[in-house]
Amino acid sequence: MAFVVLLDVSPHARASAPAGAPTTTAAVEQAEAVLVEHYARLVRIAYLVLPPALGRHRRVLAAHSLVQRSLWRRTDGRGPGRARQRPHGGGAVYAHLLGRVLRGALAAGRHPGRPGWRGGLRWAPLLPQVWGLRLFPHCGGADELALDRQLSALSAPARAAFVLRGLERLTDGEVRRALVDAGADDADSALAEADGVRSPGAGDAAVLLDAAEFDPCSLRVRPPDLLRRRMRFKATLAAIAAALVCGTLFVLPGDGRGPHGAVAPGHAGSPVAAAALDPARLSRVAPVAWRSSTRTDFTVWPARGSLTGDPALLRRALSVWAGPESGVRVSATPGTPSGPPIGAPQLLFAGRVDRARVVVFHDGLRIVRYAEPSDGTARGAALDLARVDGADAASSGALVVGRGRGGVRYLTAPWVGRLSTRDLADPSGAPRPLRRDAQGVTDPVPSDGATGGCDSWAALELAYEGGARRLVADLGELVPARLTWGPPSAPVDVPDGAARAAWARTACLLPAVRSHGVRTVNSWAYARQALPEGDGSAAWLCTRADTWRGSGSQVLAQVQLPSSGGPAAASGVVAARAEDSPACGPRVPQVLAGVLWRSRAGRWYVLAAGTRQFASLSTTGGAVGSARGRLLAVPAKAGAQAELSGRLPDGSPVAALR
Repeated sequence: MAFVVLLDVSPHARASAPAGAPTTTAAVEQAEAVLVEHYARLVRIAYLVLPPALGRHRRVLAAHSLVQRSLWRRTDGRGPGRARQRPHGGGAVYAHLLGRVLRGALAAGRHPGRPGWRGGLRWAPLLPQVWGLRLFPHCGGADELALDRQLSALSAPARAAFVLRGLERLTDGEVRRALVDAGADDADSALAEADGVRSPGAGDAAVLLDAAEFDPCSLRVRPPDLLRRRMRFKATLAAIAAALVCGTLFVLPGDGRGPHGAVAPGHAGSPVAAAALDPARLSRVAPVAWRSSTRTDFTVWPARGSLTGDPALLRRALSVWAGPESGVRVSATPGTPSGPPIGAPQLLFAGRVDRARVVVFHDGLRIVRYAEPSDGTARGAALDLARVDGADAASSGALVVGRGRGGVRYLTAPWVGRLSTRDLADPSGAPRPLRRDAQGVTDPVPSDGATGGCDSWAALELAYEGGARRLVADLGELVPARLTWGPPSAPVDVPDGAARAAWARTACLLPAVRSHGVRTVNSWAYARQALPEGDGSAAWLCTRADTWRGSGSQVLAQVQLPSSGGPAAASGVVAARAEDSPACGPRVPQVLAGVLWRSRAGRWYVLAAGTRQFASLSTTGGAVGSARGRLLAVPAKAGAQAELSGRLPDGSPVAALR
């Protein structure tokens, strides 16, 4: 038997601020927004710096606690230090939060008798707290294990120095200042000690810090010592039963009731949680707030729809979110927490869409869509959740509010001007204007590609104020995926001409990345190859789908052969596919793939192409050959199984994408 008593690892977990904490509402809200946006990064840093002797379970909980408490914990007179624009964004507020997290993590590794000791982790914080289970990050490979052993041998300041270099990309001078501000005794010694970390593999050791091995937000669950817990459970069973009976008697007359009078799970007896079920406490943004806001994302969407003033509907939606009944269909994109709201969320929409009543919320981390039949009952309702943390103007232009046989209806952002649809399969086709009502809800957009057909694929084109045009496609989730084109270092919105022609032959591959929580899909042509025997030329493309959660990316390498016309012939051929790979991305732009191809004369060849980084290619096994440069064509036999590899100019070997 396993049970969880309290588990709260959400970035919104808060407590009453003690004396000395910031009291300015605007400052606290700004700090909270920055913490939510960079929560996973801060927790990863805390996890890496905390003492390995704690064990992985306690390090996970301690890392979440340090980051959550950084929002309000008492300061010690040290300021945020000198802010520097990180590659991932942030500023002075982020630097201040990072400094607090570092101070707490370094303090946990000091001896109680030394100056600066704050109690470390001798007493566990109130939240997060887990009983009956043990939480561990996912296991990595041999390189991650070797790096973890090296980091375990370092002192806490040295681990902090290595992490700040690798994850935050800070210079040695900036690392030294950050360590001094965090209370490290000897920053220079920490930097020298961090220099001793060696890369376990061929790449940079700092790159491994982004691996799942060091991600305390993506966890595995295992039981503890079951025999010992069973003995303790028998001794405390009577006390727990009595407490449950007394608690039920206290909460029955109060608030926190579900749609049919049942108390929503996790909300009984908690005033803060019960307030999340009160429609009067919903956050509503003014219609023109986005014009003067420094942020352009879902947080400045106004509340729209004809039913925003219906408290009964809003209360049902909040209650179902807090505790779905057995008849409610619940879905969530990968990596999206499906738990109840932590506090009062923001209302984005409440209105009628086709034959349903729809309510859309935003809680800073997720978009939540509640839909019920038009008769106004929660029976047969649906609840959909999707992560949207870190959204910007480009990725918050539209949301799916309705999906039916007629197509998909979108709710568009207030800064979106003209709307139109484009057929991805028809690159020369003109955009077709799309109508939307006064509340921002569009007419149905066909979703032919969702069924796997390739005759057409309707994408939504959004014209932003200022002239920018962005193309998004429905991949079966609440937030449509943004489509881009170009090298990973500088992708752009899909232009006209060759980019649309290439996307026309790529659209049929989009079903391969459906329902993965995809945020953007970028495609680019990394090579063009003249085919043997004068059979024309082929284009090699890499298509990368990145997710909202950061991990779980999908990479497809395809070859587009000369086409004689027709939708089937126009589709690209998938040469290789990888999941959760950095290939074809800004960190690792190189990609290598190959296919077995038959010429018009009936002879077989192994074709391969790599990006510009490759100096030579070779193949072994069923087809043996090599070539200088990044293109290869080797005669082969039908059904040949060949092993493809390449080398960079410095001689480093790189395997083909798989």
